[in-house]
Amino acid sequence: KLDNQFELVFVVGFQKILTLTYVDKLIDDVHKEFRDKYRNEFQQKGALGILNGTFDFKDDFLRLLREAEESSKVRAPTVMKTFEQSMKSQKTVKCMIETRGEKPKEKVKNKKNKGSKKEGNEAVTVSSKAAPGEKQSSATGDKEELTKDEILQKNREEFFKRHMKAGEKSSKSSKPDAQKEKGKKPRVWDLGNSNAKVLDYSNSTTNGNSEASPGGLGGMFGMLKGLVGSKSLTRQDMDPVLEKMKDHLIAKNVAAEIAVQLCESVAKKLEGKVMGTFTTVTSTVKQALQEALVQILQPQRRVDVLRDVMDAQRHRRPYVVTFCGVNGVGKSTNLAKISFWLIENGFSVLIAACDTFRAGAVEQLRTHTRRLNALHPPESHGGRSMVQLYEKGYGKDAAGIAMEAISYARNQGFDVVLVDTAGRMQDNAPLMTALAKLIAVNAPDLVLFVGEALVGNEAVDQLVKFNKALADHSMAQTPRLIDGIVLTKFDTIDDKVGAAISMTYITSKPIVFVGTGQTYCDLRSLNAKAVVAALMKA
Repeated sequence: KLDNQFELVFVVGFQKILTLTYVDKLIDDVHKEFRDKYRNEFQQKGALGILNGTFDFKDDFLRLLREAEESSKVRAPTVMKTFEQSMKSQKTVKCMIETRGEKPKEKVKNKKNKGSKKEGNEAVTVSSKAAPGEKQSSATGDKEELTKDEILQKNREEFFKRHMKAGEKSSKSSKPDAQKEKGKKPRVWDLGNSNAKVLDYSNSTTNGNSEASPGGLGGMFGMLKGLVGSKSLTRQDMDPVLEKMKDHLIAKNVAAEIAVQLCESVAKKLEGKVMGTFTTVTSTVKQALQEALVQILQPQRRVDVLRDVMDAQRHRRPYVVTFCGVNGVGKSTNLAKISFWLIENGFSVLIAACDTFRAGAVEQLRTHTRRLNALHPPESHGGRSMVQLYEKGYGKDAAGIAMEAISYARNQGFDVVLVDTAGRMQDNAPLMTALAKLIAVNAPDLVLFVGEALVGNEAVDQLVKFNKALADHSMAQTPRLIDGIVLTKFDTIDDKVGAAISMTYITSKPIVFVGTGQTYCDLRSLNAKAVVAALMKA
């Protein structure tokens, strides 16, 4: 059970073979008791600040465990009735034996049909009358003197008499129309095939009426043939479904141009393909689109930052990451989140303040540095400062500051250098030239484009123009372009996750990090299948 307010996790462990009914109650009670007891300490120090503390909670836990166990015993399991307590034990053998000429009362009462009631009454009266030549006596002694065979013989005679009378009544009341034969006529199987017309069901006649045969064998096999996979998909079959899929993708924030290209690629892939057994065109197209979307979000080259940082450590040099993007997308905030993530994994970080244009940019990074040092003080890491800010104020050359910061990090033994740059619109040629110069001069290991999940068509324009500017203004033969994407504000879009598809489709670069909130812990890797599921949800 998670407690997001104080960043606590409660886990209950027990043997799997035990079926404990009170586990949910126990973990809820422990969560509330522990949180309420130590609320003040959490609010003062925070969850991370009291990790090394001790908590006197054993007695409380044992009390809560006893209460949970007692509550599970309150409802005792139901015990099966004994035979003596059941209704069957009250019935005698005598009441289960049906004597001749008697009808059980329960059976007579349960008869719903009036006709059946009449038959029951007639049976009673018939059985009460004696056969011709027999003495009518009400004494019970005669019944007892009869043998078993005689009783059976007598019952047979009465049965035949009743049915003969019923047959006479029905023959008197029957009408001439009822003499018509009902049901199918027997088929004649002639070895010589002389009666071939009988087997022709193209225009069959049943009971004198001419009917078509869709319900016969031909209709059944025709229906199965339509269901079983034997139809090749055509463009005409898919167009209505693809049109709906395209509108659905655009509604989920996928760029319109990308949505059209996706549907076109799915159509080309499926055209001429034989549909699977018992599948529809809609389900086939939807499945193909889902597979294509997952493939887009999982590019061939995966960026593993921790592995690359350790590789740079072996070569005794810092690993350099440059952040770029338009104004206001959250470059500095997500840079601080990535710093916290790297420190948590044991790497030291130098932040280079290369945004020398925006007012307050350096102060923002200085505040983040002070906060990160408070969470990871030097005394917790052998006196080593895990994060430091390298800044030269405002109005200076960003490329020069980045070069100095990388040199300083190499001399001081920092593991990672994170270069913050000024936000710039993709249409601003002077600023795009300055960014291309910074990347060309310092040759960072990783260039991350920071984009927000709120944009739709704009995401395509930003990425295309950023890559084009880096290529146009680079002095190298093979220009350095964007290596990966940081997708920010992902917690604000609900299921409109189309920007992730647009960005990865247009660049073929992976989404390395996803920002999901305002705290340092709100940083995730992209779950491709979860994103596609949200995208396809109606």
